[in-house]
Amino acid sequence: TLAEESTSWPAVSRPVYLGGLGFSIKWNMGWMNDTLSFMKLDPVHRCYHLNQLTFSQLYAYTENFILPFSHDEVVHGKGSLLDKMPGDTWQKFANLRLLLTYQMASPGKKLNFMGNEFGQGPEWRSSWEVDWHQLGIEFHRGIHSLAHDLNHLYRDLPALYEQDFMQGGFSWLDCQDAERSLLSFLRRGRHGETVVVALNFTPVPRNRYRIGLPFNCAYREIFNSDSQYYGGSNMGNAGEIHAEQVPWMGQPFSAEIELPPLAGIMLAPA
Repeated sequence: TLAEESTSWPAVSRPVYLGGLGFSIKWNMGWMNDTLSFMKLDPVHRCYHLNQLTFSQLYAYTENFILPFSHDEVVHGKGSLLDKMPGDTWQKFANLRLLLTYQMASPGKKLNFMGNEFGQGPEWRSSWEVDWHQLGIEFHRGIHSLAHDLNHLYRDLPALYEQDFMQGGFSWLDCQDAERSLLSFLRRGRHGETVVVALNFTPVPRNRYRIGLPFNCAYREIFNSDSQYYGGSNMGNAGEIHAEQVPWMGQPFSAEIELPPLAGIMLAPA
């Protein structure tokens, strides 16, 4: 059972015998509001508001949360997710790809309203069907392919879901690079499976970006929202990335990577 609840009432998703309300999952309305508020900003201003993305980690494990982009956010004049994104056409779609990547990589279960999975242009109208014809447009097909691949990645990688409700499933690498609007963190499964996530919230490519790594091994890029298959510029990290014995971001190893504009990437041990 899911509770759509927007107050700070405690223990909504805790068992009744422990004093809770007994729901399985609670909507994380704070995460949703903060995330959309941040993503609406012109990237030049995001450096002043990065705390809107980091704040939710202060309470993320007080409930069993689901991260919702529901019908409430794409109706009654609020505009579609795509319409909320700033910039020209390319940047709008890049921002939406980044938003969906950030949602999937973040701890918590996921909820998306119909149409989000291909970047529907108009907001939802209850008297009209979803605008499936937009799948004939390359940028929309790119969002659709990205959503498909993110779902399969989530299903196949325990690090992205096994410890959604436990602090051991997430740790920051760097949450303080506000000047460049960059975030990076680790997701972990119960048996040590690890995914490295790096997110660039500006249209400025970050070449030779050094990122902390937990293991002394080769890594490979398992996902890149800037892939040409999704409508991106196809900047990324081909082949293997070899960890160096250079401590960084609180990790014993690190490597220099290419971080695409308005994009998120995921790395995993090869």
